[in-house]
Amino acid sequence: MSAHTHPRSPQPAAGGVDFKLPWWGVVLPAIAFFVLLALVVGSGDAHAVSGDGNLTHLVDRIQHSLSL
Repeated sequence: MSAHTHPRSPQPAAGGVDFKLPWWGVVLPAIAFFVLLALVVGSGDAHAVSGDGNLTHLVDRIQHSLSL
């Protein structure tokens, strides 16, 4: 079964290319950009966590159990 194609419009666009972008194609990248920008700007006061935490203990136990 062959697929039907849509014929091109008889009049080309006046400005050249007729391009329609959905609203989320602009909004989502803009939101992602501003969120990442806020993370970069707000990271000036960030400090590394020091000491033995639960995560460090868990990773050590996993490494120990895999080395047996």
